[in-house]
Amino acid sequence: CPQSETCKLFFKIFFDNPLQLIRGEVEVLDVNDNSPVFPEKEMVLEILETVSPGSHFPLESARDKDMGTNGLQNYTLGSNSHFSLSVETKNDGAKYAELVLERQLDREEQREMKLLLTATDGGSPPRSGTAQIRIVVLDNNDNAPTFSRPVYEVRLAENSILGQLVVRVAATDPDEGSNGKVHYAFTQTSERSRQLFDINPDTGEIRVAGTLDFEETKIHELLVRATDGGGLYTHCKVLAVVVDVNDNAPEIALTSHTASIPEDAPPRTVVALFSVRDRDVGDNGRTECTIEGDLPFTLTPTFDNYYELRTNGALDRETTAEYNISIRATDWGQRRLSSVERLWVQVSDVNDNAPAFSQELYSLWVTENNRPLVRIGSVAARDADAGSNARVQYALVREEGQEQPLLSVNSESGEVYVLRSLDYERVRALEVRVRAVDGGSPALSAQAVVRVVVRDENDNAPVVLHPGGESGAGELVPRWAPAGYLVAKVVAVDADAGQNAWLSYELAKATEPGLFRLGPHSGELRTARAVAERDAARHRLVVLVRDRGQPPRSASATLAIALLNDFSDVQGRLSHEAPPAEPDHALTLYLIACLACVSALLLATGLAALVLKLRRDRRKRAEPLPSFPTVVAESDAGSLPRSLVYDVCLATGTLSSDFQFLGPLLP
Repeated sequence: CPQSETCKLFFKIFFDNPLQLIRGEVEVLDVNDNSPVFPEKEMVLEILETVSPGSHFPLESARDKDMGTNGLQNYTLGSNSHFSLSVETKNDGAKYAELVLERQLDREEQREMKLLLTATDGGSPPRSGTAQIRIVVLDNNDNAPTFSRPVYEVRLAENSILGQLVVRVAATDPDEGSNGKVHYAFTQTSERSRQLFDINPDTGEIRVAGTLDFEETKIHELLVRATDGGGLYTHCKVLAVVVDVNDNAPEIALTSHTASIPEDAPPRTVVALFSVRDRDVGDNGRTECTIEGDLPFTLTPTFDNYYELRTNGALDRETTAEYNISIRATDWGQRRLSSVERLWVQVSDVNDNAPAFSQELYSLWVTENNRPLVRIGSVAARDADAGSNARVQYALVREEGQEQPLLSVNSESGEVYVLRSLDYERVRALEVRVRAVDGGSPALSAQAVVRVVVRDENDNAPVVLHPGGESGAGELVPRWAPAGYLVAKVVAVDADAGQNAWLSYELAKATEPGLFRLGPHSGELRTARAVAERDAARHRLVVLVRDRGQPPRSASATLAIALLNDFSDVQGRLSHEAPPAEPDHALTLYLIACLACVSALLLATGLAALVLKLRRDRRKRAEPLPSFPTVVAESDAGSLPRSLVYDVCLATGTLSSDFQFLGPLLP
């Protein structure tokens, strides 16, 4: 701390949580490790022998780098008979020595004398420095120079330009010739002042030679010596007062700050500490601080131009992850100066957001007969947090007692897989819940529904329900059947769905192609024209049932059709048909019971009809055979139940009393 009476080092202690500042200072105590030093080892003074006793002659001062009591304290002069020493203290505390003439000089007696000047500090032990004073006694010179005034005081703005005139000092000497010519020079002036000011030795003009700084030195004290050609001199004092101008912008010193702050930090949380310093004085050094922009922060003054940057509202990292805070410090000078310090504060994430699925319901599709572990799609959840708080993992939600799921989900990617092959005819849709969990602590989660629809594949051929049996079925058609007469209805089903189950019917083979037609969608077999006498009595048809899958599947059925004239014809034709497939025993017993009841009823009816017919004309021909079958019941599936009614007529005089009952044709 050069040229400072006290030397203090300031320090600050910061606490992070919470952010707090404690100031401290350390005073550096000086030790006497420097001796006073004169700028020159020898000083030369030229003094007229006519100078009267009591005259003062300023001497160059010694410099001591130590301060306080260890600094320069006193001057002493070696023993002599003509001079004594006077020590003065100036306003800045510096000590200056002057020689005082005690006894008249006589050039003829002693033209030159040497004195020893000693400068001593106040340390323990004291240190000292010496310089030799050589005094040259000059011959008579009647008049010494005289300044117009002993003290010149001028005011200079600290932003004065180089070469600017400060003041012109003037001294006059009434002597003639060289004794009346005056020269000017600085004496007993600090080295710093000599760097800032120049004096013209001939004119006495003092000009600015360096950059003035009010904050460094407010007053410069210059001692000017005016010397004539005969060696006589005099002194005047120039006080250069530096006037402050607003030439220093405020300086912002960031003391400490938190690089990141959690988004759930409460209001008034301290984010940073900083100080503001303006080296100007008065209003030029008075400052104010503001935050630029509309940010959730505020400034709180503390002490000694220190400020705290605090939060002033709720933070949300998902809205703003980083703040670029510009702090502007402005002084109150007439020409206001300001400076800006930028501070970056990151908002650290806390787990305040649960994962969010892109959809509440995911509809996925898979075709049956899939290969195991096939990927059918994926679910996706996004977490607005960051880092581990945003890392999402997926899992199926399993209820207690629930069967092993048919689906699985990749915990990292959310891809959905089918674990095994599915059968549309057994499982047409699956529905599971998927949970997305983030990596926060505590973890947050969300759920979504995954619905998997099984697409049908054409893996089932149509099944013909009627006519059934491997050898087909027989149908009876009367010879008088007109065009459009319903012969039979082919009934088939397909276990598939959609167009895979849409069935179409066609005649693959026919004994006489033009006699019958088959409804392509209804499966109804009808006569295409009226039955003629020339048509064959027996017909065999092959019906093809085909679905619309890709590729299509099909099934076939065989129909045996007999064209009938009367019952004897029916019996003869039926005897040539292949026997029907043997039904199971339960069905046989049921049919036998039914047939027994029907036969009894028919027998009673036949006997009654016989009695009535015997009374009629024996030659009357029996009425033609009615349509057969008379009743056809239609159904969508299964066999076709049929009720067969027999109307029997016998002519009178019939020798045979036997009655043959014809059983129904069963598929």
